[in-house]
Order: sequence, then structure tokens, then C-alpha cells
Amino acid sequence: MAIEVERNISSGGSASSYGGGRGGSAPRFGSRGASGPFNKRDKFDNLDKGSTLRKPRWDLDKLTPFDKNFYKEHPNVVNRSPAEIAEYCSAKEITQRGANFKPVFKFEEANLPEDVMGEIRKAGFTEPTPIQAQGWPIALSGNDMIGIARTGSGKTLSYILPAIVHINHQPFLESGDGPVCLVLAPTRELAQQVQQVAAQFGSSSRIKSTCVYGGAPRGPQLRDLGRGVEICIATPGRLIDFLESKKTNLRRCTYCVLDEADRMLDMGFEPQIRKIMDQIRPDRQVLMWSATWPKEVRSLASDYLRNPIQINIGNQDLSANHNILQIIDVCREEEKDKKLMKLLEEIMGEKENKTLIFTETKKKSDDLVRRLRRDGWPAMCIHGDKAQQERDWVLNEFRTGNAPILVATDVASRGLDVNDIMFVINYDYPHSSEDYVHRIGRTARSNKHGTAYTFFTAANAKQVPDLLKVLRESKQNVNPQLEAMSGYGGGYGRGRSRYRQRDDRFDSSRNRDSPRGRGGYDDRRSDSRSDFGSRDRFGSRDGNQGGHSSQNVASNGARGPSRFQSSSGQNGQMENNSPRPPVSQTNGMQNGGFHATQRPPQGQQQQQQQPPQSAPGGMRGPPPATFQRAPPKQPAAPVAGQNAPAPVGGLAGAPAQVNMANFDPAQATKVAMAQLQGQLDPASFAQYQGYYQQYYTQYYNQLQSQMKV
Repeated sequence: MAIEVERNISSGGSASSYGGGRGGSAPRFGSRGASGPFNKRDKFDNLDKGSTLRKPRWDLDKLTPFDKNFYKEHPNVVNRSPAEIAEYCSAKEITQRGANFKPVFKFEEANLPEDVMGEIRKAGFTEPTPIQAQGWPIALSGNDMIGIARTGSGKTLSYILPAIVHINHQPFLESGDGPVCLVLAPTRELAQQVQQVAAQFGSSSRIKSTCVYGGAPRGPQLRDLGRGVEICIATPGRLIDFLESKKTNLRRCTYCVLDEADRMLDMGFEPQIRKIMDQIRPDRQVLMWSATWPKEVRSLASDYLRNPIQINIGNQDLSANHNILQIIDVCREEEKDKKLMKLLEEIMGEKENKTLIFTETKKKSDDLVRRLRRDGWPAMCIHGDKAQQERDWVLNEFRTGNAPILVATDVASRGLDVNDIMFVINYDYPHSSEDYVHRIGRTARSNKHGTAYTFFTAANAKQVPDLLKVLRESKQNVNPQLEAMSGYGGGYGRGRSRYRQRDDRFDSSRNRDSPRGRGGYDDRRSDSRSDFGSRDRFGSRDGNQGGHSSQNVASNGARGPSRFQSSSGQNGQMENNSPRPPVSQTNGMQNGGFHATQRPPQGQQQQQQQPPQSAPGGMRGPPPATFQRAPPKQPAAPVAGQNAPAPVGGLAGAPAQVNMANFDPAQATKVAMAQLQGQLDPASFAQYQGYYQQYYTQYYNQLQSQMKV
């Protein structure tokens, strides 16, 4: 027997010449997959993953041998002089350790099969990237390899094309066989993108692939695995579940890829990775890819790679893409919203304006999207708590340009492959400079250029030294205020002042009526603009954004969890090609007064912000819970001459020339409230009266501004 382990006969785990039968029992808990950024709970949950998997005792003499060296140097490569190679490697910043493989300068020199070359020509590629030029000879020769390269370097094709060649030289799959090639990825977004590449370039070779990740139904994924796939792209959590429940096996796996290994370790997946690697025969070929080379990644490589050849593209120190213009704006926390709005005004005036905005937390992402959509910006949100189908739909809207603004947490900072992102905005600076480099690496993909803006506050002062290294290495202009923070320990904050205590009035820890719980002054300031659903105007003590009851969500999307569940983006011929629009509190199509996705023209922006007429009193969406004690009999909204003296035209669309003497906010309020007499209880009547008074006062101020223009 190839493996000397106990087998459960009833489980169907029969012996095989490839070894590694199915073992273990079904997991007690469902998979968490890679559904979100790493946190402490994930770390301890990951320790229990795979606890029932037994490590096989491999006998190499009894394992079926397989071929993994298919590389033959092209005559052009053989005849190339050392001087030419040295010049090329110097220009492309390629360094190699452990061997001396010559890079290929053209696709034809890699001796790839003709069907693969046809797919390359169809994709319009002209020449290999540095990581491909140096990586293909190593991977095709059957060596274990470590690739250290920044994001956007083309590493996916660096291991997918050799995988296709490797699979074509192996025996066909039989019933019950697992995949020949396994790719482990940290996030479901990255796994889906790798699967798309595998499906595109493997279709002509009739190589089937599937994507296995958490947060999606297990059924379609199990169906694909049961039918047999040569390539499986998986997140560690879901794959561990399938291995424990004996739904698949890794007996046939001879080609393994660890993509973004540093990210997987950051997310706490090291125990799962080790348990998965123990299920694969020890003479497999392993390719490890990482953007950084910390000691944790080095330790993992030393345990599971045999005599690896390491290639580095660019400086081994932490460095950003030199094609990215990095702009650091040193500011205070409460200034971020104003600066962001001004920045978006400039960006959206550009022809290519696809923008990715990063925030620190999921809640902040949701809150920021609400504020952006309320102001008419076509923004959507993605983070780990979103249902998979909603995430697919949002990414599709972003890729197609229907929603050119995407707000995200770090779940999207790695592996998000959208070629035409022109701008990255760090609304919150990340916890480490490594994450900063990966975030801004979403722009300037495939040798293009991009711009990264970062709001940097005194709270980030400890990150200044590392950030300065990144900026200077990439030859960026350094903000003098940033250098000053480095010298004085972050002195751009408020400092000690006798007026400091005045800000404590807005600290939610001292204000029981704060709608946000923790967050204090900055959060209150950011949400205190003219939104007619805010708590400070209606006195709602609800904890939701804007003071609305959790059951009143007509303006912010559907109530409760999304009714759309995720679908699996399964093998090369995926059945669900067009994601369905979700019902979400942040990504709903009607949230914020615009439909679909494009920001309204400049002349129509104010009209878009007018509360819909269908809501009582012209409010934005349903009234707060305090208004529902005695619902009115649907009084007409205060628009064009209905509930107020002519020429009232609402908050927008008023005629250019108005006789200011004919309009009085107090009189307009009195006329509007006369129609509500007897329909509301006294408390609600007073609430509405305050609302109308504010409504017409704002309109009166706008008339004044129009007269000045």
C-alpha cells in the first residue's frame, strides 16, 4: 500500500496507486472559508479546521511515478549571449537564486503547446512579463519555485500555463480522482479570477477547472468535483471541509500552487495550509508566490519545498509600483469627508475615472457608501459580510464601469484584478506599509500608470518611517508635513489646548443619544449634513445609520439579510455568467436618489437629491419610528405650489427669476401644516412642523443663492 493509514470502508475511500485515500469524518461546523479579513476569531477557528485529517505515511517507492520536466530550450535561448541575458535581467530587475535558468524573451521561446499559443495570441499579449519570462523555464522543468513579485506582475499566467502543460502529460482522470493541479488562494475574489484565467487558457486543451470557496453553496462545487476537474482553485477553509467530509481527495495532485502565501498566513490560514499540504504526495511540484518575504513565509517554504529556485522581480525590500503616483494628504480625521468629496469632483471629471476607496472597517465602508450615494455619487461597497452573489454583482458593475466608485475593506486589497482602475484612495491608512503597497497596487496594472491618494492622520504617526521608505524607494515627492511627523512623533494632531474639552460634547461615550455608539466627534461630524433622516433632527434613539428604524429601509435597500444567496462560479463553462442585482442596505439601486450608477449631470444634481414625492411630507424614504405612532393619511409632498404659496418649486428646479417678497418660510410651513391638522397626534405634529420649517428655510436659502447668481 502506498499509504499506511486506517480507512473507513463504508466511506468509499479505496486504495489507489496514487495513495492518500479519503479519511476523516464530517466537520461539526460549517466552513468560514476566506470570507473576510483576518481577525482573532478566524485565527482560533482555523486551528480546529482539519483536526480529523490524518497525515498519511508516504512510501515513495510504491507511488506511481509521474513526469514533470517538459522544458526544452529554444534555439534562440541557447544561442543568446550572457551579456544579452545580463542586460535583460538588469533592465527587468530580475534576480535568481538556486540555479541559472535563462529567461525567454518571447512567447514562442517557451515552447508552449500550439493550442496554448493560440489562446495567448487571441488575448493580444505581445511579450511575457518579467515574472513569466523567468518563471516559465523553471516551472516547466519541474522544479519547486518561489516567486517574489509585486501585484500586477502577471504571476497568474506564470503558473497556470505550466499547469496546463503538466496536466496534458498526466493520465486521464478516473472516477473518484481528485484534481491534478491545486491552487490555494486567500480570498474568494482571487480564487474566482484565477479560475477565469484557467478556464480561458485551458478550454482549447479541454482541461476542466472549478473554484471552491466559502460563502457559496456547497452543492455546485461538489457537483463539479464529483464530475472530475483537472484544476481546483480553492480557499483553505472550504477545501478543508471537503477533505474532512471525504467529498474529494488529493491523491492525484502532483502540481500545487500557493498564491499570495504571505496574505494567507496573515489571515491565519497556516494550520490549514499545512494540513492540506500533508495530504499531497511529497514528490509533487510546488510553486509559491508572494509579494513579500517575511520569516513566516520562509519557514513554510523550507518545510514544503524541496531545493526551490527563487526569483525576485524588483527590489526585495518593500517597494511600490513605480508607475503609481503617490500623493499623501496629511489631515485631521474630521477633514476626510470634505477632502474626499472635493477629490471625487476632480476625478469624475476625467475620462477614465474608475476609483477604488479603502476603509478600515466594514461599518465604515457601509457608512461612507451611504453618504456618497446620498450626494449622488455612483458608489458601491464590498466587504467580507456581503453575500457572495452581491459581491459578484458589485464587482461586475465596477468592472463594466456602471459603478465607477468601489468602497472596500482589505478583503479586496489583494487579488482584485481590474485592469483599468485609475485611482486608489486610502480613506483610512492601513495597519502596515505592506498592506499599503498591496492596496495601491490595484492601480497601474499591466505596465499602466495610476494615482494613489492617501489621507494620513496623527493616529497613523507610527507608520511614518515605513511609509517614507516606500515613498523614497519609488522616487516620490514627500509631503513636508509627513517628514515633520516623523521628526516630532506625529505632531499634526490637535495637541494640548484649553479648548480641547469642547470636543468631548460630541463624544458618543458621554452622549447617550448618539446614534453611533462609539465613534464620537468624527462620526457625528461626518453624518450631520442635510439628510432629512438624521437623528439629531427627529430625536430617534435607534442605533442605525441616519436614525431610521431598522425596519424602515426603503431608502437604504432591503430589510434584513440579502435574499440573494451566493452562487458558485464553477468550472470553465459557468452557468451563472451575469450576477443578479442584490438587495442591500448599501448597494441597493435606489439608495441615495440615483438609479443605476452614473452620477447625474451637474445641472440635475440638486433635483436628484429632492425627497421622493411618494414619502409622507417629502421625506427621504419612510419616516423614523417616532412618526409611526399615528400614520398620516398620505398628505401630499411639499412640491410646486401644492402645500405652499407659489412659486414654491421644492428644493430644486425653481424658476430662475422669483419674487422673493412672495415667499416666507414661516407662512409656507403654516400652510403645509394646515393640511395635516387632525391627522397626527400632538407629538408627531410637532415633529412634522419642525421638519417643514427646516425644509422651507433651506429652500429659501437656495432661492437667495440663485438670485445672487
